[in-house]
Amino acid sequence: MNNDIINITVIAFAIGVIIIGRPWLLKFRHVFLVPEGCAGLLYKKGKFVEVLRTGEHIRWGRKYSLGVNDLRKTSVLVAGQEVLSADNVGLKASLFVTYQVVDPAKAAHETQNWRGDLYNAAQVALRAVAGGATIEALLGQRLDLGAQLLARVKFDTEKIGVTILAVEIRDVSLPNDLKRAFSDVLKAKQEGQAALERARGESAALRNLANAARVLEGNPALMNLRLMQSLATAQNAGNTFVLGVPGGFVPLKPGNKAGNGKPSDAS
Repeated sequence: MNNDIINITVIAFAIGVIIIGRPWLLKFRHVFLVPEGCAGLLYKKGKFVEVLRTGEHIRWGRKYSLGVNDLRKTSVLVAGQEVLSADNVGLKASLFVTYQVVDPAKAAHETQNWRGDLYNAAQVALRAVAGGATIEALLGQRLDLGAQLLARVKFDTEKIGVTILAVEIRDVSLPNDLKRAFSDVLKAKQEGQAALERARGESAALRNLANAARVLEGNPALMNLRLMQSLATAQNAGNTFVLGVPGGFVPLKPGNKAGNGKPSDAS
């Protein structure tokens, strides 16, 4: 009996302590919420402790703090940069970079401003790639140059916990005089292509006529059949068909049959 009384007293005392001291105990309880698509960086007294993933996290103690990093894919536009091509042509080009933070702790601790480092790496890569390419390559081979830019920027940003997913050359601006020159070149190419296509068409037509002439020359019956088809076509179309014969010509008009016309004097 005495033991039961002692146990009940201890339990009651503990409950009383918890109830009375609850506000004080709650000061040591920290609840951290990490949003979807983000990672939390937990610090205690300013020292990094661990990475917290999406969800609710409870820690007991004092002087905890939480930093949140976005892990979703993001794109940034690197504004137009003045670059010099391999053939010494000055131009302005801009990039569109898609990236994702894969190591939030490294991104937060390895550099003071990882976004600024990413931007600078893209600028340096653009100058390097543009300096090794001609102006025609910069205008017509953007996909190949984008792959080169991706490799360069990705190599630099992986050191700070950021991976580059894509790099695209968005706009290339040329000086006005070069714009006019390229426009003239393009126009000349198009005109030359059109002339070439016309010449090919004329050559094909001449070949067909030559083939037809050889066939008719070796087949007189086919020639007569073609002549009769022409006579019938002219008669049905309401046209006058003039057939040259020795000593004159016979006009065939609509409604007249071959052989009914009167030959006229030879001119």
